[in-house]
Amino acid sequence: MAASASIITRDTDKIGESTGNIYKSIAVISKRAKQIATDMKEELNGKLSEFASTVDNLEEIFENREQIEISKFYERMPKPTAMAIEEFANDEIYWRMNEPEKATESK
Repeated sequence: MAASASIITRDTDKIGESTGNIYKSIAVISKRAKQIATDMKEELNGKLSEFASTVDNLEEIFENREQIEISKFYERMPKPTAMAIEEFANDEIYWRMNEPEKATESK
């Protein structure tokens, strides 16, 4: 992902342009960030599950270099929020507004 790992000042007017409302844009971005975070967590847990053991041996915990490298890789990745903002800015997120249901009049 090409998202920056550092903090960037964003123009709120540009963020709100595609939805017409900054709050709608933030809602779309936050939902996408949650999806990204969930996917990343599942992927990390899948990779770390290979190293799970039933024996709690302190020596094994400190000696497992592969597990440490995998964890460091995920720590260096951009945060899900930064990735979602980048996707939203590049129009890579499909979103739509739900139409409110019209109440039918009963006679």
